[in-house]
Amino acid sequence: MITPAELNALPAPQFWRRVSCTLYEQLVLLGVIALTFLVPNLGLGILFGVSLPSWLTFLYLYTVLGVYFVWYWTKSGQTLAMQTWRVRIIGPGGYNLTRRQAIWRYVFGSLWIVPCVLLQWLFELQRWQIIEMLFTVALFLWPITIYLNRVKPLLRQSLPDRFSGTRLVELPKNLVTLS
Repeated sequence: MITPAELNALPAPQFWRRVSCTLYEQLVLLGVIALTFLVPNLGLGILFGVSLPSWLTFLYLYTVLGVYFVWYWTKSGQTLAMQTWRVRIIGPGGYNLTRRQAIWRYVFGSLWIVPCVLLQWLFELQRWQIIEMLFTVALFLWPITIYLNRVKPLLRQSLPDRFSGTRLVELPKNLVTLS
């Protein structure tokens, strides 16, 4: 078992490890969305001919994904993708995140949606263009914010980490335990 002080001393993951972890996370989230969204909504549509309005669909998905991230981050500091890529999220001093910290990290981590919505509105993007833009921003542009940290460049904190007071660390190979 690793102590909070030892966790706090670990280096931050490099850019490409973050991108790889994010890509894998998106694959895992497809399964989460399929189970929690598609199945119930297909049932509503087939059985009752009902479909949810887009704003309610967005809120539902945002909440489902929030529960997923907050639960994993407070339980072990790692989602399934983070376990695979040996990345862990920690709070100040190397401690596990509290529920409040995890919620704020999720809120700040999802702020990348705002410029995407503005770009979609500004350029009147359609269907696959929107998905491509969301994918690109989430996968590359958000992780690249680690290079904006001029105060403590070795910590390589992304904007959501700086806003929420959390940080990502790369675990050594000998400490990997999948749960």
